[in-house]
Amino acid sequence: MRRVAVIGAGIGGLATAIGLQRHGWDVTVFERDRTASPAGAGLSLFGNAFRALDCLGLGEAVRAIAGPRQHLRAGQRRSDGRWLAVTPPGAVPDLRVVHRADLHRVLTGALEPATITYGHTVAEPPDGYDVVVAADGLRSRTRASWPGDPGLRYSGCTSWRGVTRRPVDLRGDAGESVGRGERVGLAPLPDGRVYWFGVASLPPGTRFPDEYAEVRRRFDGWHAPLAEVLAATDPAALVRTDIHDLARPLATFVRGTTVLLGDAAHAMTPDLGQGAAMALEDAATLTHLLTTLPVEQALRAYDVTRRPRTQTIARRARAMGRLLQSRSPLRDLALRLTPERVVARELRRLQDWSPNAHLQPAAAGQAG
Repeated sequence: MRRVAVIGAGIGGLATAIGLQRHGWDVTVFERDRTASPAGAGLSLFGNAFRALDCLGLGEAVRAIAGPRQHLRAGQRRSDGRWLAVTPPGAVPDLRVVHRADLHRVLTGALEPATITYGHTVAEPPDGYDVVVAADGLRSRTRASWPGDPGLRYSGCTSWRGVTRRPVDLRGDAGESVGRGERVGLAPLPDGRVYWFGVASLPPGTRFPDEYAEVRRRFDGWHAPLAEVLAATDPAALVRTDIHDLARPLATFVRGTTVLLGDAAHAMTPDLGQGAAMALEDAATLTHLLTTLPVEQALRAYDVTRRPRTQTIARRARAMGRLLQSRSPLRDLALRLTPERVVARELRRLQDWSPNAHLQPAAAGQAG
């Protein structure tokens, strides 16, 4: 029986562990936190994320916690509520928003008991395993130990995230609202509560004596129902995060029999909502390859397959973040004048993924 060590019990690590375990691999997940306590709030899952989940046998379980698609108008608005751009109908037909804690519960519940070892920090890839999957996040210790690690760069933005304690009526609208160097996003959870985020352009490390009061100061005067959403949020549950991505693309995701996955490989800004989807695509692709090819060939195929797509999307996410955070009035003009067909095409390209179709030619030939 082949053995795999997965470093990190986040979305990508758990999904990979599930996929390989269901194919008969002996799986151990090492998680540095002492308990299963996923941080975060809401999470957007597009169609490509659900196709990856389907490949891993998890699609229906996640759809059950995501609930039915809610047909809301989405896109970008000004702070006074005037629409600048509306997402074309049908461009994101499978988009759902889930609570990160609910997703984590589904994933951990799909593993065999005692698969995860909590409170275990892995500084070096452990011995005795056929493959080591380093899914240890943005500040990956595994990646940091490799020659050529680019390190992180600050995006210029910080974020606040929260979920309301009770349902709030979004009045048929969702999406992002943009100001000058700041923005807010709203999305409904299946139970009617609202996941929201606020973003502001600030120097790195900026902190406020009362983070919740700062959010209210910035966004209470924006269009309805933002003030109601913020008022319905528990200040103690607010999550504050400076936004970073990799300073440069990695030259490889593989070193020997150790492979980087998710944020450890291609940390990106959240501006396209694709961070979790990329980790799930990684997991589905790696599972597919490791269960159809010898280890060395599988890891090589994973590397040449996943780097182009993930690094392209990381560049696009950073560019979108710069656009949406812009203080220039030309930003609003650009959003208004972008044709719907162009938006729809780009959204389709973003979600256009399946494990076999996106194997590079050499890898596809090996898999066949």
